[in-house]
Amino acid sequence: MRVLREGCPGICTEQAGKASPCQGCPNQASCASGQTQGPDPAVEQIKERLDGVRYKVLVLSGKGGVGKSTLTAQLAFGIASDESKQVAVLDIDICGPSMPRILGLDGEQVHQSGSGWSPVYSEDGIALMSTAFLLSSAADAVIWRGPKKNGLIKQFLRDVDWGETDYLNVDTPPGTSDEHLSTVQLLSAAKIDGAVVVTTPQEAALQDVRKEVDFCRKLKLPVIGVVENMSVFVCPKCKNESQIFPPTSGGAEKMCHDMGLDLLGKVPLDPRIARCCDEGRPFLTEVPDSPACTAYRAIVQRVQRFCEVKLEEPKAMD
Repeated sequence: MRVLREGCPGICTEQAGKASPCQGCPNQASCASGQTQGPDPAVEQIKERLDGVRYKVLVLSGKGGVGKSTLTAQLAFGIASDESKQVAVLDIDICGPSMPRILGLDGEQVHQSGSGWSPVYSEDGIALMSTAFLLSSAADAVIWRGPKKNGLIKQFLRDVDWGETDYLNVDTPPGTSDEHLSTVQLLSAAKIDGAVVVTTPQEAALQDVRKEVDFCRKLKLPVIGVVENMSVFVCPKCKNESQIFPPTSGGAEKMCHDMGLDLLGKVPLDPRIARCCDEGRPFLTEVPDSPACTAYRAIVQRVQRFCEVKLEEPKAMD
């Protein structure tokens, strides 16, 4: 498995193996010559397995603790509120799987059938697969090296029976490491519709988000847009706004302007979001009139519009 070094021009670019950051890289010769390792047979197997999944969306963040898993869940809840839509979530945060708790599925276990692993379904009809379902206790630490993590991700993508599904949202760990590269490469034939990148307003988070966007561009992964979580704090009682994380460099809005990205929305900090996640309840239906809920709904609509309009464009040209 190839790993992108700091400053890597990308394995599919004209500068691959020729740029200064490539010096000393073990992949330099093969990148420069255009030679690659033989295709992983799992790529085609995964394509066939996901043939019934219409849209595939990655949720990424450069830094931990910015609300990526929370956004993944709200995207799922929001899309699933349309009863005609089938929604699934794949949690590939191997060491810190939080989706079962957020979706109200703590303590569940995975079952196998003749067609593969069966995902676990929430009361809202959302299908979920997560490492947490394979652990004997929620307190068990997953102490694995990269190859074993990559192997489990491959198994999730190849062996889980998602059936006919409209949206598969993939919750990833923070950063641009093995798990991300493996997921993008394994889904190369099945095609990823795009990535939603999550940040908070302060520059410490935005620094890492810029790297995340660079990662997407090097791997030719479309960026649907950026979500700024914890944008402001809106008091549930008096409705006054306070900035908990001041955007010293202009926040996500300026970053999106500078990098040519779409800002999908700014979600206010609301303590009721955390409570709903801890209790496994959908925030969108628990507190429907909150400013954060309004922001989430707009984000859901923009993500759906990106995926569905993109699919319809070729038809419009006929």
